[in-house]
Amino acid sequence: MSNSRYSDLERPPLSAAALNRALVHPGSLWTRVTVVESTGSTNADLAEAAREGAEEGTVLVAEAQLSGRGRLGRTWSAPPRSGLTFSILLKPDVPVTALGWLPLLYAVAAASAVRRLAEVDVRLKWPNDLLIGERKLAGVLAERTDDGIVIGMGLNVSLRKEELPVDTATSLGIEEAACLDRDPLLRAVLREVESHYRDWTAVAGDAEAAGLHAAYLISCATIGRQVRVELPGGQALTGRATGIDGSGHLQVESGGRLHTLSAGDVVHVRSAE
Repeated sequence: MSNSRYSDLERPPLSAAALNRALVHPGSLWTRVTVVESTGSTNADLAEAAREGAEEGTVLVAEAQLSGRGRLGRTWSAPPRSGLTFSILLKPDVPVTALGWLPLLYAVAAASAVRRLAEVDVRLKWPNDLLIGERKLAGVLAERTDDGIVIGMGLNVSLRKEELPVDTATSLGIEEAACLDRDPLLRAVLREVESHYRDWTAVAGDAEAAGLHAAYLISCATIGRQVRVELPGGQALTGRATGIDGSGHLQVESGGRLHTLSAGDVVHVRSAE
């Protein structure tokens, strides 16, 4: 029984049948939900499925991910069924210049869903990490495919302190959240993503018209903070995060200049006083 998916009763398995009944129906964005016991990377698997003709709205969930990838190529892992690890395939009909908003849209939607269902104060660190306080609750990774975008998220649900991959992370369990049931959490996130996605695509990816820009600013813990941004190539920029531009890029004031950053790893730092 030790190798059974039911051996840890605090971490029951997800039911693909139940998720499909709840989420896949005429008019829904979601077209298929698949749950696998384990895989290397849900993003990589779904990107391959996209190349083979998978429909928009395909969702792939893994009870365990063996080669999870975060931003900047980082790897991470977690015990089976201790979190929500899943990817979605989207094929938005919007200008290429608007696509940078899609991972931010996903983060806004996921934070809203978790905040409502789990009753915890989830905020965003640019571009799309979910935080409770200064600890990371979830990460989001978006990748282009031939004709779409795969977006994956790893959300820490029932991880205990000794199971955290890094000491700067947290979980809904550690934060004593109101909901630790992965099924309603997954449903809530996907429904919130669908709502925001439909609003955004209806206005051709215009973040202002969709209300996405304003919603992101409300949820973002980075704006107004002193930050250090570790840039691709090993450089770093320290300054004050002042805003998000029309393309979803971070604006940082440093050395009397305003820098607009499309990529980078943000660290919130305390001001010297």
